[in-house]
Amino acid sequence: MERRSGYCLSVIMLVYGVVFLHCLVMTSFAANVTYDHRALVIDGKRRVLISGSIHYPRSTPDMWPDLIQKSKDGGLDVIETYVFWNLHEPVRNQYDFEGRKDLINFVKLVEKAGLFVHIRIGPYVCAEWNYGGFPLWLHFIPGIEFRTDNEPFKAEMKRFTTKIVDMIKQENLFASQGGPVILSQIENEYGNGDIESRYGPRAKPYVNWAASMATALDTGVPWVMCQQPDAPPSVINTCNGFYCDQFKQNSDKTPKMWTENWTGWFLSFGGPVPYRPVEDIAFAVARFFQRGGTFQNYYMYHGGTNFGRTSGGPFIATSYDYDAPLDEYGLIRQPKWGHLKDLHKAIKLCEVAMVATEPNITSLGSTIEASVYKTDSQCAAFLANTATQSDAAVSFNGNSYHLPPWSVSILPDCKNVAFNTAKINSVSTISTFVTQSSEVDASGASLSGWTSVNEPVGISSENAFTRMGLVEQINTTADKSDYLWYSLSVNIKNDEPFLQDGSATVLHVKTLGHVLHAFINGKLSGSGKGNSGHSNFTIEVPVTLVPGENKIDLLSATVGLQNYGAFFDLKGAGITSPVQLKGFKNGSTTDLSSKRWTYQVGLKGEELGLSNGGSTLWKSQTELPTNQPLIWYKASFDAPAGDTPLSMDFTGMGKGEAWVNGQSIGRFWPTYTAPNNGCTDPCNYRGGYNANKCLKNCGKPSQLLYHVPRSWLKSSGNVVVLFEEMGGDPTKLSFATREIQSVCSRISEAHPLPIDMWASEDDARKKSGPTLSLECPHPNQVISSIKFASFGTPQGTCGSFIHGRCSSSNALSIVKKACIGSKSCSLGVSINVFGEPCKGVAKSLAVEASCT
Repeated sequence: MERRSGYCLSVIMLVYGVVFLHCLVMTSFAANVTYDHRALVIDGKRRVLISGSIHYPRSTPDMWPDLIQKSKDGGLDVIETYVFWNLHEPVRNQYDFEGRKDLINFVKLVEKAGLFVHIRIGPYVCAEWNYGGFPLWLHFIPGIEFRTDNEPFKAEMKRFTTKIVDMIKQENLFASQGGPVILSQIENEYGNGDIESRYGPRAKPYVNWAASMATALDTGVPWVMCQQPDAPPSVINTCNGFYCDQFKQNSDKTPKMWTENWTGWFLSFGGPVPYRPVEDIAFAVARFFQRGGTFQNYYMYHGGTNFGRTSGGPFIATSYDYDAPLDEYGLIRQPKWGHLKDLHKAIKLCEVAMVATEPNITSLGSTIEASVYKTDSQCAAFLANTATQSDAAVSFNGNSYHLPPWSVSILPDCKNVAFNTAKINSVSTISTFVTQSSEVDASGASLSGWTSVNEPVGISSENAFTRMGLVEQINTTADKSDYLWYSLSVNIKNDEPFLQDGSATVLHVKTLGHVLHAFINGKLSGSGKGNSGHSNFTIEVPVTLVPGENKIDLLSATVGLQNYGAFFDLKGAGITSPVQLKGFKNGSTTDLSSKRWTYQVGLKGEELGLSNGGSTLWKSQTELPTNQPLIWYKASFDAPAGDTPLSMDFTGMGKGEAWVNGQSIGRFWPTYTAPNNGCTDPCNYRGGYNANKCLKNCGKPSQLLYHVPRSWLKSSGNVVVLFEEMGGDPTKLSFATREIQSVCSRISEAHPLPIDMWASEDDARKKSGPTLSLECPHPNQVISSIKFASFGTPQGTCGSFIHGRCSSSNALSIVKKACIGSKSCSLGVSINVFGEPCKGVAKSLAVEASCT
C-alpha cells in the first residue's frame, strides 16, 4: 500500500514551515477505506464528509483548478463526478480522453488540491445528458436490451466499467493505492419509482450482477448504488432527493449517505428558470446530519454548460447552471456559497461527537426535534423547527433558544448556537452581464465581416436514400445530427379537389418530436415544436399547391435525446403516421404516409464542415440575408479585454447551434420563451421544496446568454459560426461580461456570531456579538461606495433595501468610515456601535456597497 507522504516532506517542514503543511494536505491520502453502520472509515477513522458534484466535461480544463479550489474553500472534502460513456467511446473501441474529456487529469487536479473523489461510473448516468450517457452505437448491437439481465448489454457495460477502473488503477488513483478516489458507483437510480419494476423478473438478477461485477474489479474502495432499496450487501444503497433526513438504509451495516442533494433544478428550453433558496438547502443538510447522516453530496456544486449536443431531456437547455453554489461560469454565487460554507464549518465542529455515537432524537413539541450526539467527553446538538409559519421558543438543557420556522440550530457544545440555517451571515451579491454592442464594443471586441451560406431546402446529399413509408428518426440518424429530411414529390392534377372552388389545403403531420419545419415548394409554410413534458405534437399547416409537381420537404430536428425513465433508450423521435393533405371544404384527404419518401441524415453544411469556418462557399453580400430559415453565418472578432467570464447574447436569433473557433458552445434557442405565469420570485423558502416551487424569468427567453470559454479564444482573429434554423439577425449578436454590481449583507441582533469566532476562547466569544462583514469578490478590488446603510428596521433585499420606521441617523457615516477604501470590513450589530434608534425593538443592520 503506497502512502503519499514521506521523509523528504518532513525535511521541507523544517525549512519552510507552513509550506509543508499545505503540501502534506495536497499529497497525503488514505490507504484504507471501509465503512460501518455510522460512516465511511478512512484509515481507521470514521469521517463526516461534505461532497459536491462537478462534471468535468461541463467546464473547460483551464477552469478546473479554480472550481476545485473554490470547492475546497467552500468546505468540501470530496468532489463527485459521473463518467460519460458516450463522450469517451463515441465509436465502439475508439476512446477519447482529451481536453474536456480528460477524466484522469481532472482527478489528479482534485488530488493536488487535497480533496477526495467519488467516481460515479454508472455507466448509465441520467444527468440530463444526451441518451443518459449511453453511446448510440450500443442501441444497434443485435439482441441488446438496456439495463436488464441481458448478456449483450452486460458484456458492454462490464467492458466499459473495467476500462475506467483500469485507467484509474494505472495512475494509482484509488485510495487503496494512495490516491484520492474513496468511492465508486455502479448503476444509477434504477430503484427510482417504478423503473426497476418495469423491467420485470430480470431486473433483480441484473442489480445483483452489476454489484458483483463492480466489486470483483478489486478497487479496494466501497461501491455504492443510489436509490436502490434492494441493493445487495456488497454495496451501499444511498439517497437522492431534495431531502434525505428520513432515508433508511437497507442494511444495518451501511452508513446513511446522500449522493444527490439537488441545489436547484435543470433548465429546459421553453421553461422558466428554477432556483432553490439557500435557507432550504441548509435546512435539508442540517436535518440529514441531525438524523444520523455522515456523507452528503451537492448535486450540483458547479453545474456548468452543455457544450455541443450533449444535453439530454429532450429540451434540456445549453446552460446547466442548476442554481449551484458555483455558477455556470465558475463564479461564486452568494449568499449560497458562503452560507453553506458556514454550515460546513458548524457541522465539522460536531464531527468528533457525531461519529462516536448514534443521535439521541427526542421530540420537544409537534414540530420541534432535538438530536444529541453525546459521549463522556463530547456533546453536539441539533435543534429543528419543522413548522412552516411559526417561530418557536425552545427549552433545551436548561437554556432557552429561539428557532425560526423551517430552521435548524447547530450547537457544537450542546450549549451555544454556532449556526442557524435561516440566519445568513454571508454576504449577498448582485451580478449582471454587461452587454457590449457588437458594432462598437468598449472591451475591444467586435463582430465583423459577416458572410453567409444558404443551407439547401430538402435533399442535397449523395448519401440520401429512399424508403417506402416513414422512418423513425433516431434509428435512422444514429444521432449523428439533430436533423433528418423527409422529402416527397406530389403530383397535383388540374381537376384535383384541392385546386377547385378555392378549397383550403392543409398539411397534417404527426410527429414524435422534437421540432418540425414544413417546406412546400422550397418555401417555409409552418413549424411546430414540443416541450419538455410532451415532445410529440401535430401540426396542421395551410399550404398552397400548384398544378403539376409539388415538393414537400419536412425537416425534423431533435433537441437532445431522452435520458431518464424505464426503457428511455427506446423513446423515438421524428415523423410518424399520418402525413396527410386535407381539403377541408369538400372533406377530401390524401394520406402520404405510405408513399416512397427520400431521406437525408443531417445538413449539407454539416457534411461540408462549415462549423469550422473553412470552405470557399462563404459569400459576402452588400446586404446580409436575415430573418430567413436555413442559413449559416460567419464572422470574426477579437477577444474582449479582461479575464471576466464571457458570454454571447443571442438576442435577435431564432434557433440553431453556434461554434467558436470550431468548438460548439451549444444549441441556442432564444425565441423559446417561458410561460407568462407561474413564477415566484422571491420565493418563500419555508416548507417542502419541489422543482416547480421557485421559478423566475417568466415570459422571457429561457436562455439568452451562452457561455464562451475564454480558453477557446485567441487574442485576435477568432471565428464564430452560426447555423440559424428558423430565421434571425446575427448583426444583433453581442458580447457580455459578468460584473458584480453590489455586495450586501443584512444581520440582526439575533444572528449567531460569525462561525469563525468558534476558534476563539470562550471569553472572547462572550464579549462578541453579531457582526456584519463585507468583502469585495475580486482580490484587486476595494469598497468604493456605500449605496445603502441602515441600523434599525430596514426592509427589502439586496438591491432594494429601504429604511424602516426605526433607523439610526448615523449608520451611513459609520459604515462609510469603516469600509470605504478597504477590501473588507466588519461592524458589530449593536447599539454600542450605532446608538439606540428605538428601544424595545429588534434591530438589524443592512448595507449595500460597491467594489471597484
